[in-house]
Amino acid sequence: MQFEVWAPQAGRVTLQCDGVTHAMERDQERPGWWSVEAAARDGSRYGFAPDGGEVLPDPRSRRQPDGPDGLSAVVDHGRYAWRTAARTDRPLPGALLYELHVGTYTREGTFDAAAARLEHLVELGVTHVELMPVCPFPGRHGWGYEGVSLWAVHEPYGGPEGLKRFVDRAHELGLGVVLDVVHNHLGPSGNHLPRFGPYFTDTHHTPWGAAVNLDAPGSDEVRDFLTGSALAWLRDYRIDGLRLDAVHALVDTRACHFLEELSTAVDALGADLGRPLFLVAESDLNDPRLIAPRAGGGLGLHAQWNDDFHHALHTAVTGESQGYYADFARAPLAAVAKTLTGGYFHDGTYSSFRGRRHGRPLDRAKVAGHRLLGYAQTHDQIGNRAQGDRLSTLPAVSPGLLACAATLTLTAPFTPMLFMGEEWAAGTPWQFFTDHTDPELARAVREGRRREFTAHGWKAEDVPDPQDPATRERSCLDWSEPDREPHARVLAWYRRLAALRRALPDLTDPDLAATRVAFDEEARWLAFRRGDVRVAVNLGREAAAIPLGGRPAKVLAAWEPVEAPGGDGVLRLPGTSCVVLAQS
Repeated sequence: MQFEVWAPQAGRVTLQCDGVTHAMERDQERPGWWSVEAAARDGSRYGFAPDGGEVLPDPRSRRQPDGPDGLSAVVDHGRYAWRTAARTDRPLPGALLYELHVGTYTREGTFDAAAARLEHLVELGVTHVELMPVCPFPGRHGWGYEGVSLWAVHEPYGGPEGLKRFVDRAHELGLGVVLDVVHNHLGPSGNHLPRFGPYFTDTHHTPWGAAVNLDAPGSDEVRDFLTGSALAWLRDYRIDGLRLDAVHALVDTRACHFLEELSTAVDALGADLGRPLFLVAESDLNDPRLIAPRAGGGLGLHAQWNDDFHHALHTAVTGESQGYYADFARAPLAAVAKTLTGGYFHDGTYSSFRGRRHGRPLDRAKVAGHRLLGYAQTHDQIGNRAQGDRLSTLPAVSPGLLACAATLTLTAPFTPMLFMGEEWAAGTPWQFFTDHTDPELARAVREGRRREFTAHGWKAEDVPDPQDPATRERSCLDWSEPDREPHARVLAWYRRLAALRRALPDLTDPDLAATRVAFDEEARWLAFRRGDVRVAVNLGREAAAIPLGGRPAKVLAAWEPVEAPGGDGVLRLPGTSCVVLAQS
């Protein structure tokens, strides 16, 4: 088979494959590339040695059996016998996503163990599983955002074959699979790319150091490297969509932005494969051009996470007002109302957290609601708290308030997303954990984490040690919880809301402008209309009288027993409760 590698700065490159060394030749048609033919098969171990130095793993390695620092292994994707059809139809509009971390969804922490629990998601009403990053990283356990080898699969999870079995099982059950990919940085350990070429540049800097090279000399090949990786997940593993981590950290000054190139390539692959593929960005820019069509001057991504909805909802439910919550907490129900009807809260308004104006308005006539993901909890919003505490474990948040948060998430005009365990009010935390094999790096991460939170008033001993295996163990879901109270009641509520969303076209109507909202900040209630569906939440402790108008209505789902409005059109909703109604 042919081996090739981009190493533009090398004077010579050798391939070591199954213990045999081969001199590589320059590719005369592709500057900087080296290639050679060598005997190999599935599983053959190999690596490249630029300028006669250390044998390094392939930058485009499909498998790292011994971790990021070991030799690469050949993967023959044709060997896997898929049980499901290659052509599937799992589009984003109408979807319900579920963010899942393979290493803590089950205590076993493998693709196969997670696949065995997928029927739970089908019963819940989920349409797509969103896997957190699965690229190789040092050690066994971690969040995945310090991954390297962007074409490979973390071996302790099950490697390439394990991921294929997971996707196959998900597709058998009618579930789509979305994969979280990280293009804005690589982990600090096991990253050998700089020894091959200018994959990074000091022209720009990010929170992780030198930026990925998207616009400096050599950036054509780096862009192709990232795009090729993205297409490989979609093609070789039959993934249905990608979540792009922190795209605001992708610094690119070229006339055609990398994200525009990526969306063009993904759309072309989707057309070639005959199935819908999509890209969902994480971005804090509040810039609608990100999800605007390329023909209209946008970057052509298909959707983005909407943190503004989360922040508004979080402050309304918890009363928290620290950090970036401050602007939302001044009038939390007004903030929720603004996001429900306009998408962004900061749409050119002043952000006290940033000390400047932020965002720009979203054109509701052009941007469909499904292009924004709405959520009450995510890995970031839980795990980046000092103790990784979920909404369900906060003293101020009762089961009734959890039900209200679920109702707003699952009936809003966005694509809803849940974080694993949220659906049953999991009592387990989701904490920041690592398994760095470098002692100095492990110490730096531990001390940095504690230093960050002691600056905000935490005692160092109260901040979990990321390197302690118990931190990961605490973060694993407890699958005995869904069968007992109060978890069972919360799970039943999520299932009911998901069923209503599936059954009522008004709840998947993408028209943001059609959503009408009323609220009373002092009385702490909010109600909104989507077609003939009315949704009301009462976040206060006292019963609320909520005017819904004179049209007859029937109760479709209620957290606490409630009567439909009488002739006066007033709904009398108990405290910390919620209801979904249909008007005729």
